Amino acid sequence: MIGTTEIIVIALVIFVLFGARSIPKFAKSLGQAKGEFEKGFKEGKKEEEKEEDKKD
Repeated sequence: MIGTTEIIVIALVIFVLFGARSIPKFAKSLGQAKGEFEKGFKEGKKEEEKEEDKKD
């Protein structure tokens, strides 16, 4: 498991490599990807529930 110290070191390395300007863009893209993943997961779960209801 990753501890707090490791997360801080990783964040600092990302900050140094990508610079302050690109981090907000990266965070926005990461948030959008997470949202799309959750949306797809919910849709898949709904379809699975519909199929289960049809079987019963």
